[in-house]
Parts: sequence; C-alpha cells; structure tokens
Amino acid sequence: MAADMTEDMGGRMTTTRKRLSGKKLALFVVLPLVLIAAAGAGVYFTGLLDRVMAPRSVAEADPAPRAERPRQPAYFDLQDILVNLRSDTPRPVFLKISISLELDRIEDRAAVERVLPRVIDTFQVYLRELRPDQLQGSAGLVRLREELLNRINVAVRPAQVRDVLFREMLIQ
Repeated sequence: MAADMTEDMGGRMTTTRKRLSGKKLALFVVLPLVLIAAAGAGVYFTGLLDRVMAPRSVAEADPAPRAERPRQPAYFDLQDILVNLRSDTPRPVFLKISISLELDRIEDRAAVERVLPRVIDTFQVYLRELRPDQLQGSAGLVRLREELLNRINVAVRPAQVRDVLFREMLIQ
C-alpha cells in the first residue's frame, strides 16, 4: 500500500493510505489462492497424496493377491407355474412361467427345498394380481424379476438367491 502526503485545512501534513484496487487484489491475493487450491485438488485426485502421506517399506507392502477361484453358481429349477392373470375381459388370460433360481452357494439348495411350498405360494399370489399389460416389454420383465427376487429372498432367508432366471414365459 502506498502512502500520500496531503495538507489538511490547518496547514498540517497528514498521510493517507491508498487501498488496493480490485484488479490488484484479484491478481495478488485471490489468484494465488485459487492456484494453490487447484494444485492441491490435482495432487489429491491423482493419488500422489496417498504415496506421500503413507509411505511403506517393502516389508510392510501387501502380499500379492492370491488367485481365487471364481464362485460357481448353483441353480435350482422350480416347477412350472400356471396362473390366470387379472383381466377386465370375460375371457381368462393365463400365464405359464418356468423359473430357475441362481443361488449364492450350493448349500442353499437344501434351504430352498425346505421352503419350496412357501415359495410357490408367494409366487402364485403375486402373479395372480398382475395384468397382462404389466408384463409387456423388457421393463415389465425386469420389474417381475425384481419382485420375484425380493419375495423369494424373504421366503428363504438366511439363504440368498442371487437371481431369478426365466426359462419360459407364455401369456395366452
């Protein structure tokens, strides 16, 4: 900041200080702060900060990851399900569906077999409330798959069903 000498009304000399203009303030204060913040963000997002903050010796390094065998899924085929769908017309509309269940572990097959009547009942109750237009297109099938998956996982808990696979689906 620069100081100027001025004479006041009593003849005395006084000093007044000039303020920084907006351009100088932006150039000398704001711009360096923005550059420092940008450099810090760049270092953080590139991961260089992790190397600097947590140096490891060779002895502390993680061991090489072991090659694990990919898990082999187990499949369980349900019996064919035939239900009549809810319809506004006097003519009945039927749905025949064949489903396979993809299980997390092969041991879960026994858990599914124990509660199989409950699973079939849950599926039939849900399917009977559907209308044919709710099963149209791929979006309808995705919604059906998600609903069936949620319902079966509740029925077979603590076992886990990974996916519901449609082998056959016929609406007539």
